[in-house]
Amino acid sequence: MLNVQYLSMLELEAGLDPIRRSPKEDGVLKMIVRRPSVDEREVIFEGQLNTLEGLEGDTWKARGSSHTPDGSANVNAQITVMNARAIALLAQDEERWPLAGDQLYIDMDLSDDNIPPGTRLSIGSAIIEVSAQPHSGCKKFSSRFGVEAMKFVNSPEGKRLHLRGINTRVVQAGTIRVGDSIKKI
Repeated sequence: MLNVQYLSMLELEAGLDPIRRSPKEDGVLKMIVRRPSVDEREVIFEGQLNTLEGLEGDTWKARGSSHTPDGSANVNAQITVMNARAIALLAQDEERWPLAGDQLYIDMDLSDDNIPPGTRLSIGSAIIEVSAQPHSGCKKFSSRFGVEAMKFVNSPEGKRLHLRGINTRVVQAGTIRVGDSIKKI
C-alpha cells in the first residue's frame, strides 16, 4: 500500500463538490470488497449476494455485532455501501479504498434526500434495501484515513451526505459485477 499523508479539513472540504454531484438515479458499482478475515481484504470483480450470508465469502455473519442483544450479526448492516467519490477523496488512491472496510463502493448519491431508509436498489440481479441503522467511522477508520477524515464524515454535512456510507440488507439474492448499473426501485 502507498504511504500517503492525511488530508486536512480544508482539503477534505474542498473535495465536497464532486461528491455532491454524484448521480441521483443511475449509479455504477465501482468496487466489490470481501473481508475473508479480520483486517483482510479481497477485491473481486464479481460477487454473489444472498439473504443469509450477505456477500458470499465475507465474514459479516461470523463477526457478529455489538448492535444486537445477543451479539449475532445485524441483518440491517449486512452490506455496507460507500460513495466512490467520497472514498476516492479520503483514500487518495484506489488501492487504499478497501481499507474503509465496506463491501460495495458505488458512484451514487447516498444522502437521505436521495435514498432514504427503506429504498431498494437493484445491482446486477440482486436487490438491497437501505436500513436506518447509522454507519459511522470507527477507530480503525480514523487510523487509516486520519482524525480529520473522521471528523469530516461525522460532520453535519458528512452525515447528511452519508460520507461514511450506509448500511443495507440483501432482499433478493443475485450476482453483482463491477460496472453494474445501480437503480432505485
